[in-house]
Amino acid sequence: MPLARALGLGGCIYLLKRELRLPVLLVVSRFLLMAAPVNFQCFQTGYINRQSASAQGDSNFLQGLGCELVYTQEASGKCLSFYWQAAEQYGLSFTQVVGLPLEDAFCPTEAEAYQERLQRILSQRTPERCLQSFCYQDRSFAFELVISPILPADGEATTVLVMGHLLPESSTLECRESPTSLSVDPHQKLLTKISGQIRRTLDLDTIWQQTAKSLGEALQVSRCLVCYYKPDARVTKVQAEYCQQPLRSMAKQLLPLDSEPYLEQSLTSQEPVLVEHIVPGEWEQLSVLVVSTSYKDQPNGLIWLQQCDHRRQWSAAEIKLVGELAEQVGTAIAHGTLYKELEIASERAEEASRHKSDFLANTSHELRTPLNGMIGFLKLVLDGMADDPQEQRDFIQEAYNSALHLLNIINDILDIAKIEAGKMELELAPVELESLFRKVEDFTANQAELKNLSLRIEMPDVYDGIVMYGNYQRLLQVMLNLVGNAIKFTDEGGVTVSAEVIRKKITFKGTEFPGLVKVRVADTGIGVSLDQQDRLFQTFTQVDGSRTRQYGGTGLGLVISQKLIETMGGVVNFFSMGENLGSTVTFTVPLYQVPVMVSNQPTDID
Repeated sequence: MPLARALGLGGCIYLLKRELRLPVLLVVSRFLLMAAPVNFQCFQTGYINRQSASAQGDSNFLQGLGCELVYTQEASGKCLSFYWQAAEQYGLSFTQVVGLPLEDAFCPTEAEAYQERLQRILSQRTPERCLQSFCYQDRSFAFELVISPILPADGEATTVLVMGHLLPESSTLECRESPTSLSVDPHQKLLTKISGQIRRTLDLDTIWQQTAKSLGEALQVSRCLVCYYKPDARVTKVQAEYCQQPLRSMAKQLLPLDSEPYLEQSLTSQEPVLVEHIVPGEWEQLSVLVVSTSYKDQPNGLIWLQQCDHRRQWSAAEIKLVGELAEQVGTAIAHGTLYKELEIASERAEEASRHKSDFLANTSHELRTPLNGMIGFLKLVLDGMADDPQEQRDFIQEAYNSALHLLNIINDILDIAKIEAGKMELELAPVELESLFRKVEDFTANQAELKNLSLRIEMPDVYDGIVMYGNYQRLLQVMLNLVGNAIKFTDEGGVTVSAEVIRKKITFKGTEFPGLVKVRVADTGIGVSLDQQDRLFQTFTQVDGSRTRQYGGTGLGLVISQKLIETMGGVVNFFSMGENLGSTVTFTVPLYQVPVMVSNQPTDID
């Protein structure tokens, strides 16, 4: 046992000399370190050999150790030898104690807790320092004790050596007045301290950093890392670090689990993993102890201790401490993560509420405009303001057009409601691209002409038609949305609609298709700045409210188009180099059959 770890403790160690294994009793008091050979007659295999040494001789040997109180005790509670400096003063003879259960004469208060401590020390083979009271003749005597397991050459430890000194007179009370044990586990105090620190906050960064710093300093390791882990991830990230100089920092490192096998082992087994001999690598570690943190049996992090200046044997008490702390940290991480998610959800809800308010304001205007048009033109007819039947017909036609516009807006709103409710279902069938393009041209050519814009429809050069797989009405709706937007936001130049065939086998809803058809709508209009483009496909969000008021519209067109295309197995993309640099929108749908190309070969994608 390294001397540094023995300070304040005591125990039995073994020295090797000329191939002989000699047991030595190491006694560490508050001011004195002594080493004395252990007489096999006294401590052989952890019990007193009554055939070769008397109880009086054993007590004389213990008295020579220089402690106020020294005794040996079996796991069963039986006292094997006993010495107390003040025993004669209080009328206590060693014969009243030796060979009997200790509690019969010199009884530990809180005997059950005392016995549990003995069992723990023997099973973990680790000395402990504590405060303990004993009762004798209705009086309580408080001692500071060091309890050490006596380690035999072979087999399990079954006997402890207890050494201590009496605390000041003020600590000696009537037993009936102070039945509470004074024993305090230093590791338990450390666990309570660190746990208290991390329970005071729900901030993840604080939880990680407090754990790394407190544990690293307490155990005097070279590094203490706290890593975050997401279920089924193949990497873990170092979120906090305690690091001694001059070691290189590992903070914020992304570490593949397969690069450090013991990390994955700890996550899988959810048991402490200790490696005491490692070949030094990039991070110079010689010994490691890794414990996973978890919540409801789901791992969510790692506590990773590294010793880089020497090979370290991790004690059972240290392993237990880190394991118990990991349970607390795992719960704290889960609560902190949930709190952060709630904060993000709250912010998103507030943002969505603002977007919906803006959307309702714009939509109300969009609904009111055609409705006012309908009312106005019909009022002119009812009041007989038309000069002739043709003008009256024109008024009715304008009212009808306004009604159609209003119906389209309402349909868009209903589509969004269906999409958000997950109730958008489409019947898919073969669709001829040329028929779709011609229909779009019929509907939008007049709009382009009114703004003096060119409208070009470019079909791939094929011998037979290009057939897509989708829903004709919804594809027409998407095309009209995209071409209509292009015309609306373009003041000079024109709009070009084109398509290309991509030979890339895809599977959609269990059916294999030979490729894709990519449709492209390009304009020379106002464009969109790069920092605003990610908002284009957000529901109830418009890139620029001032432009919405200038050009009109609800801002639902792109969102609806994206959802419809995704329902048909395709994707929508938007491209713009910036404001006043035009825009291009593309979407793909499955190719139903491969066409025979005339000249230019279709695009192949490996």
